[in-house]
Amino acid sequence: MATTTPTPAEQLASDIQSLRSSISSLQSRVKLSSLRDGIEDLETTVTGLGQRIQGLRARSYVFEKGLESQAVDFNNRWKVTKPSVIQQINQQAASLEIAMRGLEAQMAQLAARSGNPPAARPLLEQVKNSVSSLESRASAAESAVHGMYDNFQSEVNTVKYHLDKVDWTLTQVSEASFPFMPTEAVVMAVEATWLRDNKEDKDDPKGVLFLTDQRLLFEQKQEVATKKVLFITTERQKVQQLHIDAPVAQVQSVKASKQGMFKNEDRLEVQFASGAPLASAQFHLFGQDSNLWQGLVNRVKSKEFDSDRAVAIDKAVVEKVKAAPTTCPNCNGAITQVVMRGMDSITCEYCGSVIRL
Repeated sequence: MATTTPTPAEQLASDIQSLRSSISSLQSRVKLSSLRDGIEDLETTVTGLGQRIQGLRARSYVFEKGLESQAVDFNNRWKVTKPSVIQQINQQAASLEIAMRGLEAQMAQLAARSGNPPAARPLLEQVKNSVSSLESRASAAESAVHGMYDNFQSEVNTVKYHLDKVDWTLTQVSEASFPFMPTEAVVMAVEATWLRDNKEDKDDPKGVLFLTDQRLLFEQKQEVATKKVLFITTERQKVQQLHIDAPVAQVQSVKASKQGMFKNEDRLEVQFASGAPLASAQFHLFGQDSNLWQGLVNRVKSKEFDSDRAVAIDKAVVEKVKAAPTTCPNCNGAITQVVMRGMDSITCEYCGSVIRL
């Protein structure tokens, strides 16, 4: 079907309508409304950090003792930065709105000439140039204001993102199907798939990998198909089961890698020492960097987190672990089991005696 070429009047009407749409968008933009909204969001985040951290502490997050002082520092810096940012927004917006009024006057003249395309066309081009110029000025103003607090906002967002991960971790802790030991504190959790044969397939368990200051644990947490009709799942069942429970002290090495066609799949490979519940384990991590996890596991292994606690470890509990026997009082067999804080007994691997700590 052949297309109909618009008449000069029709083309002019279409161009004027397009300009009206552009100007309508500009009317909000020259007020720098998006900047003002962003400033309000940033202030809400900054002023709420202290309360948010307090909430995480109440849910037993004991690490990063400097979080509270960091929140105070953010608040103090924002109090200094905000007034100059607001002043700059107001100055830039006032200048842009003056230009906007001139543009609106040009648009009114154009509308008045809309019935005469030959007379309107030169003015149309002027208005287009004015719109383009004002858009460029608005972009420059937005960039100038953003530059006043970009680095600060980046710092705040980094902390906010980290607290989001901690919040999610504590939710997973509260929903876990297994108990954590007394005095054991969770460092981080991540959604993960356990690659049981070191290569991923559809039957590998999906769930949550937990790192505490004493253990590495993997809990399957997923819905699995229990009934299929013609390859279509008709019934599902939630499976939540702890599969891996290993002391971090028995981690021999941990290696992060990026795999997949685009090297965007985070993998974590853990090798355990002799006597551990398993020789090795490989995980596909989702939403978190495997390099970060390699660092976290190594920091726990080196006990670095013990010195970064907001709540100190009970010295009596530490002494209890130090005083644990190295031989079985019943058969005199060597005790090679890792003794962790919160354990109240161990079992002799030779005679089966339960030894109270």
